[in-house]
Amino acid sequence: MSQIPASAPLARRTMAYVLAGGRGSRLLELTDKRVKPAVYFGAKSRIIDFALSNALNSGIRHIAVATQYKAHSLIRHLQAGWNFFRHERNESFDILPASQRVSETMWYEGTADAVYQNIDIIESYHPEFIVILAGDHIYKMDYEVMLQHHVSQGADVTVGCIEVPRAEASAFGVMAVDEQDRIVSFLEKPADPPGMPDNPEMALASMGIYVFSTRVLADQLRRDASAEGSSRDFGKDIIPYLVTHGKAIAHRFTTSCVRSSGEAEAYWRDVGTLDAYWAANIDLTQAQSGLDLYDDEWPIWTNAEITPPAKVTHDDQRAEVTDTLLSGGCIVSGAVLRHSILFTRTRVCSGAHLEQAVVLPGVEIGRSARLTKVIVDRGVWIPEGLVVGEDPDFDARRFRRTDSGICLITQPMVDRVEA
Repeated sequence: MSQIPASAPLARRTMAYVLAGGRGSRLLELTDKRVKPAVYFGAKSRIIDFALSNALNSGIRHIAVATQYKAHSLIRHLQAGWNFFRHERNESFDILPASQRVSETMWYEGTADAVYQNIDIIESYHPEFIVILAGDHIYKMDYEVMLQHHVSQGADVTVGCIEVPRAEASAFGVMAVDEQDRIVSFLEKPADPPGMPDNPEMALASMGIYVFSTRVLADQLRRDASAEGSSRDFGKDIIPYLVTHGKAIAHRFTTSCVRSSGEAEAYWRDVGTLDAYWAANIDLTQAQSGLDLYDDEWPIWTNAEITPPAKVTHDDQRAEVTDTLLSGGCIVSGAVLRHSILFTRTRVCSGAHLEQAVVLPGVEIGRSARLTKVIVDRGVWIPEGLVVGEDPDFDARRFRRTDSGICLITQPMVDRVEA
């Protein structure tokens, strides 16, 4: 990166490092075969595409992705959809699986260790700044704005944060700040989260987004790696240390979120539970969704799979499709679809009825099946006449049903019903 002029945007002197190794166990069987960042979202994307697209749209051209848990699906997606970076344009895209590079007995021990074990690779590109990103959230954000804030404040670390009600903040890393948004304490999942100075009923929660100069980050990672008792984690170790011994600044998401004219709020979602995942997908079927996927100024890049057009036909019954997203390769024959999402190459047969259904790629739904408030995993065959979402006791015995009534359907679950 040394040839980039000092007058260039900060993003051009920055590497984005995406942490994409977390299992996402609260998504239950949905992450049995794939890591959470590789889970499908929004009819054609994967969750990780949002962090990667934010980096690309912000002007960052050096990206690394650290993987660990069940990474094959994620790596395959990254190789197919993010292979357009070119070395001759001073660009790079590295996939960094846990490979025991520091010790033959160590995988990534924590989020900080996942960066430390690859610090030599990072430094070989000579970036001036590093943006550390979580690869499992849905949002649109201009990291250039956060980088400028970091430099203007002379910070050792800048932490991206969102405002959440104090009653909900115990699930996050929470920071207390002074009137200049300097972080005075950082607590990981506190029982009694501190309120904001300007709004005591709200708390500032970490988004898992950190900006460092590369020099400061390398120094801190090497210090932490030699510290006894460290959990090798940004939220538990690195950030609290810099709050006490350096200058840590809170960067509020509302100042750098990207919104089109149709987006009223600063949209950020952690889709880490079945209920949250289902709700965020179904929200996209609304006429005024909280997240605008049709904003050409800030596109969500992904693997542009070659598929034939979606098709809706009348069979022996009339098809009805309302408030529904259909991806390429879908065929709907004489079925009723309302407030649903169909990913690529899904087929819905005559007489089937889908209401608030999130259907992942390659699913076949048999004749006269009725599915309500469901998530159907990739490649599932739904037998003729199967009804899910109308009898809570039936659903709970055969499928993964949440307390709010959302049912996850996987092929092994269907096979048990058929047996």
